[in-house]
Amino acid sequence: MLDINKFLSLESYLDVLKITDEPIFIYGMGDGCLKLLRIFREYGIPCAGIFASDEFVRDKVFEEHKIRRLSEIEANVDKFTIALAFGAGYEELREKIDEIAMRHRLFVPDMPVIGDGLFTKEYLQENFDKISEVYELLHDEQSKFCFEKLIEYKITGRLEPLRACESIPGENILNLGSNEIYMDLGAYTGDTIVAFLKATDRKYQRIYAVEPDKRNFRKLSENTVFMSNIRLINAAIGSEDGVTRVLKGGGRMIRRSDEGVEIPVRSVDSILDGNNCSYIKMDIEGEERAALIGARNTIEMYSPKLNIAIYHRVGDLFELPLMVHEMNPGYKLFIRHYPYYPAWDTNLYAIPD
Repeated sequence: MLDINKFLSLESYLDVLKITDEPIFIYGMGDGCLKLLRIFREYGIPCAGIFASDEFVRDKVFEEHKIRRLSEIEANVDKFTIALAFGAGYEELREKIDEIAMRHRLFVPDMPVIGDGLFTKEYLQENFDKISEVYELLHDEQSKFCFEKLIEYKITGRLEPLRACESIPGENILNLGSNEIYMDLGAYTGDTIVAFLKATDRKYQRIYAVEPDKRNFRKLSENTVFMSNIRLINAAIGSEDGVTRVLKGGGRMIRRSDEGVEIPVRSVDSILDGNNCSYIKMDIEGEERAALIGARNTIEMYSPKLNIAIYHRVGDLFELPLMVHEMNPGYKLFIRHYPYYPAWDTNLYAIPD
């Protein structure tokens, strides 16, 4: 059973940053830095400056701050605090951040990839009944431990609870067989199809690969040209068929916007048209809620294994598991977080009982 008082007694990184006498420097530029600067303004937190890795400095200015080197700050400031403003998935980069954290107080704010809001103590209190319900639904102790540590991380912004709940990729929760009908939502250029083929020893019944970005879709087509029984769909995934406008954000990132280019939207139920599916992977930049709504018939009828990213929006950690449970109470639910700063690469696995 979750104890709310344990979380409310934690030291919030927002409170620490508001009252510290140390100058606070933001590490990183780009969208993450813009979000963090907005949070700083909202909470009355002063920013002493911005620094970047040496290769990105080159006399740049970002939001009226001259971009500095960490070595330059260390030479001129005795004691300071750092707030990380970008995602670090590569081991080499995480090790660099770990090394910096050994010398300076470092926070990694848990900012949603999409949408607004923060997972504060107040947010925890407002949603604690739902959060507690998800905790009780989780199937194994590792999932419950991970869930608790993720909440601790979101409030404190500390790396310790995040590292404590990391899982090593490769755990066989899904137990994929040789006759899967796989739907890859957010197929990118085919990397997750490669992982699927490795897990099934290249044996499967059928693959549906859905990717909205035209450039990624071309590469996906090239990378799967010799595969059989695969259907490629150049569309966004939503709650129903239609059209939307999107802006390309680089790499996997593609966001809805009134100013973007128009692309088709398909729902899972529409694509399958009543046919079976045994495994669905969803990593679609905050559109997981809509995708679940559009997959309701498939989930209720066929109970496919689900692998869902639950980190894009502030409430994903508990709202998406509750959606899945409401649609199909027969699932066993697992949560795993894989090495990444901040708490990205956190997944919900739903396995039919």
